[in-house]
Amino acid sequence: MAEPTRSKGRLAHGAAPPANAEPALLRWLLTGGALLFLFLFLISPVVVVISQAFAEGFGAYLSAVTDPETLAALRLTLLVAAVAVPMNLLFGLASAWAITKFEFRGKNLLITLIDLPFAISPVVSGLIFVLLFGAQGLFGPWLVSHGVKVIFAVPGIILTTIFITLPFVTRELIPLMQAQGNEEEQAAITLGANGWQTFFRVTLPNVKWGLLYGVILCNARAMGEFGAVSVVSGHIRGVTNTLPLHVEILHSEYNFTGSFAVASLLALLAVITLIAKSVVEWRSAHLLQNRGE
Repeated sequence: MAEPTRSKGRLAHGAAPPANAEPALLRWLLTGGALLFLFLFLISPVVVVISQAFAEGFGAYLSAVTDPETLAALRLTLLVAAVAVPMNLLFGLASAWAITKFEFRGKNLLITLIDLPFAISPVVSGLIFVLLFGAQGLFGPWLVSHGVKVIFAVPGIILTTIFITLPFVTRELIPLMQAQGNEEEQAAITLGANGWQTFFRVTLPNVKWGLLYGVILCNARAMGEFGAVSVVSGHIRGVTNTLPLHVEILHSEYNFTGSFAVASLLALLAVITLIAKSVVEWRSAHLLQNRGE
Protein backbone atom coordinates (compact mmCIF):
# COMPACT_ATOMS: atom_id res chain seq x y z
CA MET A 1 0.00 0.00 0.00
CA ALA A 2 2.96 2.30 0.59
CA GLU A 3 4.18 2.25 -3.02
CA PRO A 4 0.91 3.55 -4.58
CA THR A 5 0.92 6.29 -1.96
CA ARG A 6 4.44 7.33 -2.93
CA SER A 7 3.49 7.25 -6.64
CA LYS A 8 0.49 9.40 -5.97
CA GLY A 9 2.65 11.84 -4.09
CA ARG A 10 5.17 11.99 -6.90
CA LEU A 11 2.42 12.64 -9.45
CA ALA A 12 0.97 15.36 -7.32
CA HIS A 13 4.37 16.87 -6.77
CA GLY A 14 5.26 16.75 -10.45
CA ALA A 15 1.92 18.02 -11.76
CA ALA A 16 1.84 21.24 -13.71
CA PRO A 17 0.99 24.29 -11.58
CA PRO A 18 -2.45 25.83 -12.05
CA ALA A 19 -2.87 28.62 -14.59
CA ASN A 20 -3.21 31.28 -11.88
CA ALA A 21 -0.01 30.29 -10.04
CA GLU A 22 1.96 33.33 -11.25
CA PRO A 23 3.53 35.47 -8.52
CA ALA A 24 1.19 38.04 -7.03
CA LEU A 25 3.58 40.85 -7.95
CA LEU A 26 3.49 39.84 -11.62
CA ARG A 27 -0.31 39.73 -11.61
CA TRP A 28 -0.50 43.17 -10.02
CA LEU A 29 2.01 44.59 -12.51
CA LEU A 30 0.13 43.20 -15.52
CA THR A 31 -3.25 44.34 -14.21
CA GLY A 32 -1.92 47.76 -13.27
CA GLY A 33 -0.22 48.16 -16.65
CA ALA A 34 -3.42 47.28 -18.50
CA LEU A 35 -5.49 49.69 -16.39
CA LEU A 36 -2.91 52.44 -16.82
CA PHE A 37 -2.92 51.92 -20.58
CA LEU A 38 -6.73 52.10 -20.68
CA PHE A 39 -6.71 55.26 -18.59
CA LEU A 40 -4.07 57.02 -20.70
CA PHE A 41 -5.38 56.10 -24.14
CA LEU A 42 -9.11 55.57 -23.64
CA ILE A 43 -10.54 57.18 -20.53
CA SER A 44 -8.42 60.34 -20.29
CA PRO A 45 -9.06 61.47 -23.91
CA VAL A 46 -12.81 61.14 -23.36
CA VAL A 47 -12.55 63.09 -20.10
CA VAL A 48 -10.54 65.82 -21.83
CA VAL A 49 -13.08 66.07 -24.67
CA ILE A 50 -16.01 66.39 -22.26
CA SER A 51 -14.25 68.85 -19.96
CA GLN A 52 -13.13 71.08 -22.84
CA ALA A 53 -16.59 70.93 -24.40
CA PHE A 54 -18.06 72.48 -21.23
CA ALA A 55 -15.08 74.73 -20.47
CA GLU A 56 -17.04 77.90 -21.30
CA GLY A 57 -20.29 76.74 -19.74
CA PHE A 58 -23.36 74.85 -20.80
CA GLY A 59 -24.65 77.78 -22.84
CA ALA A 60 -21.59 77.80 -25.10
CA TYR A 61 -21.82 74.01 -25.44
CA LEU A 62 -25.49 74.13 -26.38
CA SER A 63 -24.83 76.92 -28.87
CA ALA A 64 -22.09 74.85 -30.53
CA VAL A 65 -24.09 71.64 -30.86
CA THR A 66 -27.24 73.43 -32.10
CA ASP A 67 -25.37 75.51 -34.67
CA PRO A 68 -26.96 75.01 -38.14
CA GLU A 69 -23.68 73.78 -39.60
CA THR A 70 -23.28 71.26 -36.78
CA LEU A 71 -26.83 70.00 -37.25
CA ALA A 72 -26.24 69.73 -41.00
CA ALA A 73 -23.07 67.71 -40.36
CA LEU A 74 -24.97 65.46 -37.93
CA ARG A 75 -27.78 64.89 -40.44
CA LEU A 76 -25.28 64.05 -43.18
CA THR A 77 -23.38 61.65 -40.89
CA LEU A 78 -26.59 59.82 -39.99
CA LEU A 79 -27.71 59.79 -43.63
CA VAL A 80 -24.43 58.28 -44.83
CA ALA A 81 -24.58 55.61 -42.12
CA ALA A 82 -28.25 54.92 -42.88
CA VAL A 83 -27.38 54.17 -46.52
CA ALA A 84 -23.96 52.52 -46.16
CA VAL A 85 -24.80 50.12 -43.33
CA PRO A 86 -27.85 48.46 -44.96
CA MET A 87 -25.96 48.15 -48.25
CA ASN A 88 -23.07 46.40 -46.51
CA LEU A 89 -25.54 44.32 -44.52
CA LEU A 90 -27.01 42.92 -47.72
CA PHE A 91 -23.62 42.46 -49.36
CA GLY A 92 -22.14 40.91 -46.23
CA LEU A 93 -24.92 38.36 -45.94
CA ALA A 94 -24.79 37.44 -49.61
CA SER A 95 -21.01 37.20 -49.83
CA ALA A 96 -20.57 35.29 -46.56
CA TRP A 97 -23.33 32.85 -47.54
CA ALA A 98 -21.77 32.27 -50.95
CA ILE A 99 -18.22 31.86 -49.57
CA THR A 100 -19.12 29.47 -46.77
CA LYS A 101 -21.90 27.41 -48.32
CA PHE A 102 -20.79 26.99 -51.95
CA GLU A 103 -17.71 26.20 -54.00
CA PHE A 104 -17.21 28.29 -57.14
CA ARG A 105 -14.45 29.57 -59.39
CA GLY A 106 -13.02 32.89 -58.21
CA LYS A 107 -13.84 32.32 -54.54
CA ASN A 108 -10.35 33.24 -53.33
CA LEU A 109 -10.39 36.36 -55.50
CA LEU A 110 -13.68 37.43 -53.93
CA ILE A 111 -12.21 37.02 -50.43
CA THR A 112 -9.18 39.08 -51.45
CA LEU A 113 -11.34 41.87 -52.86
CA ILE A 114 -13.43 41.96 -49.69
CA ASP A 115 -10.26 42.54 -47.66
CA LEU A 116 -9.03 45.28 -50.01
CA PRO A 117 -10.35 48.23 -47.92
CA PHE A 118 -8.32 46.92 -44.97
CA ALA A 119 -5.15 46.79 -47.07
CA ILE A 120 -5.07 50.34 -48.45
CA SER A 121 -5.07 53.74 -46.80
CA PRO A 122 -8.46 55.49 -46.48
CA VAL A 123 -6.96 58.54 -48.20
CA VAL A 124 -5.98 56.36 -51.16
CA SER A 125 -9.50 54.94 -51.17
CA GLY A 126 -10.92 58.43 -51.49
CA LEU A 127 -8.43 59.26 -54.24
CA ILE A 128 -9.56 56.18 -56.19
CA PHE A 129 -13.12 57.54 -56.29
CA VAL A 130 -11.84 60.95 -57.38
CA LEU A 131 -9.97 59.28 -60.27
CA LEU A 132 -13.13 57.37 -61.18
CA PHE A 133 -15.87 59.97 -60.76
CA GLY A 134 -14.08 63.33 -60.68
CA ALA A 135 -14.47 65.85 -63.49
CA GLN A 136 -11.20 64.61 -65.05
CA GLY A 137 -11.72 61.00 -63.99
CA LEU A 138 -12.63 57.91 -65.94
CA PHE A 139 -16.40 58.45 -65.78
CA GLY A 140 -16.24 62.17 -65.04
CA PRO A 141 -16.96 63.57 -68.53
CA TRP A 142 -20.03 61.36 -68.94
CA LEU A 143 -21.33 62.32 -65.49
CA VAL A 144 -20.78 66.02 -66.18
CA SER A 145 -22.57 65.82 -69.53
CA HIS A 146 -25.59 64.22 -67.81
CA GLY A 147 -25.59 66.63 -64.87
CA VAL A 148 -24.66 64.03 -62.28
CA LYS A 149 -22.34 65.17 -59.51
CA VAL A 150 -20.61 62.51 -57.43
CA ILE A 151 -17.36 63.98 -56.16
CA PHE A 152 -17.70 66.95 -53.76
CA ALA A 153 -21.29 65.88 -53.20
CA VAL A 154 -23.26 63.48 -51.01
CA PRO A 155 -23.18 60.52 -53.46
CA GLY A 156 -19.38 60.47 -53.39
CA ILE A 157 -19.35 60.45 -49.58
CA ILE A 158 -21.82 57.56 -49.50
CA LEU A 159 -19.91 55.53 -52.10
CA THR A 160 -16.61 56.06 -50.29
CA THR A 161 -18.12 55.11 -46.95
CA ILE A 162 -19.63 51.94 -48.41
CA PHE A 163 -16.22 50.96 -49.75
CA ILE A 164 -14.41 51.67 -46.46
CA THR A 165 -16.94 49.71 -44.37
CA LEU A 166 -17.35 46.86 -46.86
CA PRO A 167 -15.49 44.08 -44.97
CA PHE A 168 -16.99 44.43 -41.48
CA VAL A 169 -20.21 42.41 -41.82
CA THR A 170 -18.69 39.82 -44.15
CA ARG A 171 -15.62 39.24 -41.99
CA GLU A 172 -17.79 38.81 -38.91
CA LEU A 173 -20.07 36.25 -40.59
CA ILE A 174 -17.57 34.07 -42.46
CA PRO A 175 -15.89 32.46 -39.39
CA LEU A 176 -19.27 31.99 -37.71
CA MET A 177 -20.84 30.29 -40.73
CA GLN A 178 -17.76 28.13 -41.25
CA ALA A 179 -17.88 26.97 -37.62
CA GLN A 180 -21.57 26.08 -37.90
CA GLY A 181 -21.09 23.99 -41.03
CA ASN A 182 -23.77 22.96 -43.54
CA GLU A 183 -25.48 20.11 -41.69
CA GLU A 184 -28.59 22.05 -40.65
CA GLU A 185 -29.06 23.52 -44.14
CA GLN A 186 -28.67 20.10 -45.73
CA ALA A 187 -31.22 18.64 -43.30
CA ALA A 188 -33.69 21.41 -44.14
CA ILE A 189 -33.28 20.81 -47.88
CA THR A 190 -33.73 17.07 -47.33
CA LEU A 191 -37.02 17.81 -45.56
CA GLY A 192 -38.24 19.78 -48.57
CA ALA A 193 -37.25 23.38 -47.86
CA ASN A 194 -36.16 25.50 -50.81
CA GLY A 195 -33.18 27.86 -50.82
CA TRP A 196 -34.96 30.93 -49.45
CA GLN A 197 -36.74 28.95 -46.75
CA THR A 198 -33.45 27.41 -45.70
CA PHE A 199 -31.81 30.82 -45.54
CA PHE A 200 -34.53 32.62 -43.57
CA ARG A 201 -35.46 29.76 -41.22
CA VAL A 202 -32.08 28.10 -40.63
CA THR A 203 -29.07 30.15 -41.71
CA LEU A 204 -30.21 33.64 -40.69
CA PRO A 205 -31.43 32.73 -37.17
CA ASN A 206 -28.11 30.97 -36.49
CA VAL A 207 -26.02 34.03 -37.40
CA LYS A 208 -28.29 36.87 -36.25
CA TRP A 209 -26.09 37.90 -33.29
CA GLY A 210 -22.90 37.79 -35.32
CA LEU A 211 -24.68 39.76 -38.03
CA LEU A 212 -25.78 42.39 -35.52
CA TYR A 213 -22.23 42.62 -34.16
CA GLY A 214 -20.88 43.24 -37.67
CA VAL A 215 -23.55 45.88 -38.29
CA ILE A 216 -22.55 47.71 -35.09
CA LEU A 217 -18.89 47.79 -36.11
CA CYS A 218 -19.82 48.87 -39.63
CA ASN A 219 -22.00 51.68 -38.30
CA ALA A 220 -19.26 52.90 -35.95
CA ARG A 221 -16.74 53.10 -38.79
CA ALA A 222 -19.26 54.77 -41.12
CA MET A 223 -19.97 57.57 -38.64
CA GLY A 224 -16.34 58.08 -37.69
CA GLU A 225 -14.60 57.86 -41.07
CA PHE A 226 -12.41 60.88 -41.84
CA GLY A 227 -9.63 60.23 -44.37
CA ALA A 228 -11.54 58.91 -47.37
CA VAL A 229 -14.52 61.22 -46.82
CA SER A 230 -12.19 64.20 -46.52
CA VAL A 231 -10.81 63.56 -50.01
CA VAL A 232 -14.18 63.36 -51.78
CA SER A 233 -16.26 65.83 -49.74
CA GLY A 234 -14.80 69.16 -50.84
CA HIS A 235 -15.32 70.48 -47.27
CA ILE A 236 -18.42 72.48 -48.20
CA ARG A 237 -19.76 73.73 -44.88
CA GLY A 238 -23.35 72.79 -44.22
CA VAL A 239 -23.44 70.59 -47.34
CA THR A 240 -20.70 67.94 -47.49
CA ASN A 241 -19.13 68.10 -44.04
CA THR A 242 -19.73 65.12 -41.78
CA LEU A 243 -19.18 65.39 -38.03
CA PRO A 244 -15.48 64.36 -38.14
CA LEU A 245 -14.79 66.90 -40.89
CA HIS A 246 -16.71 69.59 -39.02
CA VAL A 247 -14.61 68.95 -35.92
CA GLU A 248 -11.43 69.35 -37.96
CA ILE A 249 -12.62 72.63 -39.49
CA LEU A 250 -13.66 74.12 -36.14
CA HIS A 251 -10.34 73.15 -34.57
CA SER A 252 -8.35 74.64 -37.47
CA GLU A 253 -10.25 77.90 -36.92
CA TYR A 254 -9.24 77.86 -33.22
CA ASN A 255 -12.83 77.38 -32.15
CA PHE A 256 -11.77 74.86 -29.53
CA THR A 257 -14.99 74.92 -27.53
CA GLY A 258 -17.03 74.26 -30.65
CA SER A 259 -14.71 71.54 -31.89
CA PHE A 260 -14.73 69.72 -28.55
CA ALA A 261 -18.50 70.12 -28.27
CA VAL A 262 -19.02 68.49 -31.66
CA ALA A 263 -16.42 65.86 -30.78
CA SER A 264 -18.48 65.05 -27.69
CA LEU A 265 -21.34 64.10 -30.00
CA LEU A 266 -19.05 61.62 -31.71
CA ALA A 267 -17.93 60.38 -28.30
CA LEU A 268 -21.57 59.88 -27.33
CA LEU A 269 -22.20 57.89 -30.50
CA ALA A 270 -19.10 55.83 -29.71
CA VAL A 271 -20.33 55.10 -26.18
CA ILE A 272 -23.71 54.02 -27.52
CA THR A 273 -21.91 51.76 -29.99
CA LEU A 274 -19.78 50.23 -27.22
CA ILE A 275 -22.87 49.56 -25.10
CA ALA A 276 -24.63 47.90 -28.02
CA LYS A 277 -21.48 45.89 -28.79
CA SER A 278 -21.22 44.71 -25.18
CA VAL A 279 -24.88 43.69 -25.11
CA VAL A 280 -24.47 41.68 -28.31
CA GLU A 281 -21.30 40.01 -27.00
CA TRP A 282 -23.02 39.11 -23.73
CA ARG A 283 -26.05 37.78 -25.54
CA SER A 284 -23.91 35.70 -27.91
CA ALA A 285 -21.89 34.24 -25.03
CA HIS A 286 -25.10 33.47 -23.12
CA LEU A 287 -26.56 31.60 -26.08
CA LEU A 288 -23.36 29.61 -26.59
CA GLN A 289 -23.35 28.69 -22.90
CA ASN A 290 -26.96 27.52 -23.08
CA ARG A 291 -26.21 25.42 -26.14
CA GLY A 292 -23.22 23.86 -24.38
CA GLU A 293 -25.41 22.84 -21.47
